[in-house]
Amino acid sequence: MTLAAAPQALVAPVVQSVDWLAIAPPTIAAVAALLILVADLFVAERRKVLLGYAAIASLAVAVVSLLPLRGADRATFCLTTAPDVCSYTADRFTLVIQFLVLGGALVTALISVTETRRRLPAGEYWFLLLSSAAGAALLPAARDLATLVVALEVASLPAFALVGLRRGNRMSSEAALKFFLSSVTATAVMLLGVSFVYATTGTLHLTRIASRMDEVPGQLDTLAQVGVVLTLVGFAFKTAAVPFHFWVPDTYVGAPLPVAAYLSVIGKAVGFSGLILVTVIAFPAHADLWGPAVAVLAALTMTAGNVAAVRQSPTRANSAVRLLAWSSVGQAGYILVPIAAAAWSGDVRIGSTVAYALMYAVVNLGAFAVVALVARTEPRNRIADYRGLYATRPVTALALAFFLLCLAGLPPGVIGLFAKVTVFSAAVDAGLGWLAVVMGVNVVIALYYYLQWTAQLFRAPEEAPEGAAEAVPPRRPAPALVTAAIALTAAGGVLLSGWPQLVLRFAAVDLF
Repeated sequence: MTLAAAPQALVAPVVQSVDWLAIAPPTIAAVAALLILVADLFVAERRKVLLGYAAIASLAVAVVSLLPLRGADRATFCLTTAPDVCSYTADRFTLVIQFLVLGGALVTALISVTETRRRLPAGEYWFLLLSSAAGAALLPAARDLATLVVALEVASLPAFALVGLRRGNRMSSEAALKFFLSSVTATAVMLLGVSFVYATTGTLHLTRIASRMDEVPGQLDTLAQVGVVLTLVGFAFKTAAVPFHFWVPDTYVGAPLPVAAYLSVIGKAVGFSGLILVTVIAFPAHADLWGPAVAVLAALTMTAGNVAAVRQSPTRANSAVRLLAWSSVGQAGYILVPIAAAAWSGDVRIGSTVAYALMYAVVNLGAFAVVALVARTEPRNRIADYRGLYATRPVTALALAFFLLCLAGLPPGVIGLFAKVTVFSAAVDAGLGWLAVVMGVNVVIALYYYLQWTAQLFRAPEEAPEGAAEAVPPRRPAPALVTAAIALTAAGGVLLSGWPQLVLRFAAVDLF
């Protein structure tokens, strides 16, 4: 060996190439966030809207960057001594969740442009939104606990600031503080669990944890089980599973509307994708531990969310956003059912969870887009404010009715019905008959508040008291981008209702 070749021989074992195409989706969002933050220093106030258009364009590019990754799985940041053990994997599961996250962030951005013009600092808002989206897109590709924790925090920390971004608003500040304190506590518990798992297995890579869990010495088995449970806490918090759901209603109501929409979809995607990775890939040896726990969490979550949502009534002047917040808790319970079923079924049917999450993302973002539109004329955004919406905005009312029927699982929202049947069948096939019964009861309970809100849309508007001036405010034109968000989500819901197999095939993922 020559002296010139010697340095290369020493470097070769520790230097690896990076698959830039595989990491393109989260990287594009992260780079765009930094560029927009710098551009904010030089863009005049009257042109700040251009930052929003740049954020929308960057998210669209990030979604398009998923197309070349179809087909063969790609992996990078692998161990030099074990090329098959990697920290980043772009497989089918990763691409589907990244599509959900980046597509949801794109719809959120469409809703947000009007808000940044009126109430929110544009540069900070777009930087925080894109940064959080980058972390959320990184998480499903993570295949070691360290990367999972980092991705979770990158997705969460900007979200705290987004919730409290309305300066001088007491509700916004309180919501951000409650969200921050509860999330930090959950993260601390999860880190303690990760440290226990590392202490018992000697590794952070998910596949190696799975192989070494079976070989944990008897004296460390209890420590390993505690580590499994504590690790699940952080992701259960993000999914808003009971009893880690208490932050949801106040946070959604206090946050800017686009941020509430973002948390309801992307926040849950972060939680359930992390939960799938650690349970199905890392802890299959302890399925007898986390399986019953997730099943109980699913039953409690759907029941608590739906019962609380029933209490939100037009006659009590309850907020429409609070109703959607409790609805999202109930929907999280349905999402958890196939994860619990994976502990008992021979085949890992997490595709049911992914399919349900995709359906929920489309219609829930559409509902929030309509709520954002109504909030322009009804700042209090009570459920009662939607009475007679069909008389003033018939197309908007029909769109909201369709979204609510999808969430309820009623025709013409066929995709909601198919998603619920898929989740229900996953529980039955796994022998979880009691959980299927609980789900069936909760679906019936949910019909009440979804149909009650839908009925409000088509009721006659309230008449003004006698002698009162009938000063009807002029109808404000709907912002083009909010209209585009409603149209995009409505078209997606109609397409999936007419062709439900499309989302079921798209979400058919296998982690093995």
